[in-house]
Amino acid sequence: MVVNRRLARSMNMEIYSRRLETFRVTENIGRRPRSYGVDLRNRQCECRKFETIHYPCAHIVAACAKVNLDVEQYVDDVYTLERTLRVWENEFPVLPDLSMWEVSPMTFDLIPDRGLRRNPRGRLQSSRIRNEMDIREKFDGKRCGIYRLSGHSRNKCLNRNFHFGQSSGSG
Repeated sequence: MVVNRRLARSMNMEIYSRRLETFRVTENIGRRPRSYGVDLRNRQCECRKFETIHYPCAHIVAACAKVNLDVEQYVDDVYTLERTLRVWENEFPVLPDLSMWEVSPMTFDLIPDRGLRRNPRGRLQSSRIRNEMDIREKFDGKRCGIYRLSGHSRNKCLNRNFHFGQSSGSG
């Protein structure tokens, strides 16, 4: 609830209908703002967290703060201390000793799938799915370091002795 209250402070609220208790909550978390519809009367939020876990999400907290409602009334009874204590007041039977357990014999044999085993020899195979980012541009071999032409290198350049600033290597 503390985290939801902190998130609710950074949200913008629009009241659609005070009588129907419907709101539009805009959160500015992340790259672009997202907008969610909140219906307090029907206990619904478009983020679906409120309906799923029956606990107020940050959008519900923001809507309650806008109209001065107590957000605690939207917490489901399953989260109350009374309900938790009622679950644990039951006595659990003591388990018998492990040697007394009745265990049925195995009716089938587990056989490993050899196709799923990793090959211990050779280079590891990549399991990454390749896409257009992995395609390399076509490279046409070595290029001359002097003229940037393909087909020969700087060492085999026919004009290397005539280019200023380059040594011929023979002195």
